[in-house]
Amino acid sequence: MIKATKGVDVRLVEVGPRDGLQNEPEHTSAEFRAELVNQLSDCGLSTVEVGSFVSPKWVPQMASTDEVLDKVTRRDDVDLVALVPNMIGLDAAVAADVDQIAIFSAATESFSQKNINCSIAQSFERFKPVIEKSRQLNVPVRGYVSCVLGCPYEGKVSPEQVVPVVEHLFELGCYEVSLGDTIGVGTISSTRSLLRALSGICEPASIAVHFHDTFGQALPNILIALEHGISVIDSSIGGLGGCPYAGGASGNVATEDVVYMLNGMGVNTGVNLNELLEVSEFVFSYLKRGPASRVASASLGFSNQQ
Repeated sequence: MIKATKGVDVRLVEVGPRDGLQNEPEHTSAEFRAELVNQLSDCGLSTVEVGSFVSPKWVPQMASTDEVLDKVTRRDDVDLVALVPNMIGLDAAVAADVDQIAIFSAATESFSQKNINCSIAQSFERFKPVIEKSRQLNVPVRGYVSCVLGCPYEGKVSPEQVVPVVEHLFELGCYEVSLGDTIGVGTISSTRSLLRALSGICEPASIAVHFHDTFGQALPNILIALEHGISVIDSSIGGLGGCPYAGGASGNVATEDVVYMLNGMGVNTGVNLNELLEVSEFVFSYLKRGPASRVASASLGFSNQQ
């Protein structure tokens, strides 16, 4: 079951502990990662991506995700999500008692091959038994689509490439699909075109957006998503993240920056910005560098020269 979030206009999905930390050159301990999840939950974030059950050979930073889940303080109002690539990953995630799992596809064949070493069609076949078993176990499945607005290998991505991938993920059984601008090249215009194309196959309530801020366009693109009725936004504490398969891709949009903007619009996220800034200070003091977040940098006086 997906835990209810009461009285919230926009739900933020915090991806820092997974999508953020997996791109850090230094491995972080299970104790630190569990404490980060706990602090993020205490801020009012109701969905937190804890880690992944991908082979440590491919993503060593996410090793010991089972230990993280064992150390995290469980809360009735917080869903803990883990990324899984296959049935082995699903079994490990279920054994660790996750609330939800996430699976991942791509809008371009080149990125799919580079990221998960198979075609888009093969990825669907790989995930079909994962979703079927998740349904039997009553574990909700969230889908990701990478490179929805641009690909590091194929350039501009058209809505016509994205729509069938999203449609197939819903057909497989995902309750929600997150649209990933993996290299952060999206603009207001391209974001609007994509969302208009998707309006013919799904309701806005079933879509989330996942913007990287490479060219500083994440917040404007989020505004366009809000205008189209989308109310789920992926973000990462301090702007942690990137993409190991996309050279030059900067981090996810910072959770602090999104909350600051939404607070100014009178939009309720249920997230306490002051407490969130304390979490940002905790994270980047540990990492010994400053955050990408403009709000955190301005409020905390961080310097990347630390």
